Amino acid sequence: MKIKDWQEYLNREIPCSCSKKHRCDIDEILIEAGAIKKLPDILSRYDYKNICVVSDIHTEEVAGRTVCALLEENGYHYEKVVFPDEELIPDERILGSLLVDLPQGCDLILAVGSGTVNDLCKFISFKLSIDYFILATAPSMDGFASNVAPLIVKNLKTTYEVGKPNVIIGDLDILKEAPISMIAAGAGDILGKYVCLTDWKLAHLITGEYYCAYVESLIRSSIEAVVSAIPKVRERDVEAIGSIMEGLVLSGIAMSYVGNSRPASGSEHHLSHYWEMMSLFGGSHGALHGTKVGIGTVLGLRMYEKLSEKLDTLKEKEVSLDQAAWDQQILEAYKQAAPQVILLENQVHKNADDAVHSRIEAFGKHREEIRKMIAGLPKADDIANMLKEMDAPSQPAQIGVDQTTLKNSVLYAKELRNRFGLLQFLFDTGELEEMSELAVREFPCQN
Repeated sequence: MKIKDWQEYLNREIPCSCSKKHRCDIDEILIEAGAIKKLPDILSRYDYKNICVVSDIHTEEVAGRTVCALLEENGYHYEKVVFPDEELIPDERILGSLLVDLPQGCDLILAVGSGTVNDLCKFISFKLSIDYFILATAPSMDGFASNVAPLIVKNLKTTYEVGKPNVIIGDLDILKEAPISMIAAGAGDILGKYVCLTDWKLAHLITGEYYCAYVESLIRSSIEAVVSAIPKVRERDVEAIGSIMEGLVLSGIAMSYVGNSRPASGSEHHLSHYWEMMSLFGGSHGALHGTKVGIGTVLGLRMYEKLSEKLDTLKEKEVSLDQAAWDQQILEAYKQAAPQVILLENQVHKNADDAVHSRIEAFGKHREEIRKMIAGLPKADDIANMLKEMDAPSQPAQIGVDQTTLKNSVLYAKELRNRFGLLQFLFDTGELEEMSELAVREFPCQN
């Protein structure tokens, strides 16, 4: 899949059968070889007086210096901020440092980077109402075009609704030279959509949550683009890299159409976020986001496979929620992030008996639809093989997830969000403990 005319998706209202009008206000998306050279031409359409170029120590070398040279050659005034951290963590400290270093009167933040740099700059630009460009240095995640930014705030992985970039530039000559691990991470992020789309449809059937078939079709197009590209990733094939980048951007547009991350983030992301938080608490950033999502996808699909075998016998869990015991479990599982998790449950009561009962009643009415939906999923082993084809990890142990963390992620990762999906459904039916044992048994780790 090659998208030739991005304007089909941008800067116009798209009436939809879901009853909403979708819109994504991005001025320009440019994904092609040599795209960085067109930066001055793009800037000439605006009247920026004080540009701030933001990068980290790695992306500064990859493209930051080239960007600055182009600005100098074309007479643009700019200042630059280079994050010195070897492992950049998107938390309050880094956000504060960017805010302090941002020059007075800045009217454009021009980010040079990928996941974390993009999230930090997008958040700050939104908060300060400053225009934002992103020049991607790796096709590693699907947040370029989205209106969300995941950050670590009060020790909790939290997704914030923000604005969108004015311009996205993806130079294929730069992108194809990114580490294979980062390219594979981008593919892993898209493969995760198999699980999240199923979660989304499940939520629609069980809770009546808004759902849009057109947005789903965009995500499906992203998946198709990436799956077709995977056999040529290790060759750094330009067309394959372009397909992955385009799939990632299209996924972000789909999120913008809905207004949140629901079409692109489900139980596989919850698992990933939990593993990331535990890594950070241990002093390390851990594996790339998309790498963790790819592994979470394999695990999520395996749980869906097991669930399909039990659909005929599923019923409401027999034991009522013991709030005091649950609070203690969360304190142990989430450590310093536990207060925020407990606060969320106290606000939404998604685990309360009446909420569970209501959802199980709905399940009884949609059992056959759910069965067909799960039957249409790829096998966990097939996704694992795709990851292996890119030399990417497919097992939690390969990214340092120990047995306790793996088990806890299945049991408690759902508490990160007020979002219904596979993990919450397993809780509602009393199957979550057994699934956590399945994970430990089939994805062995060492403590």
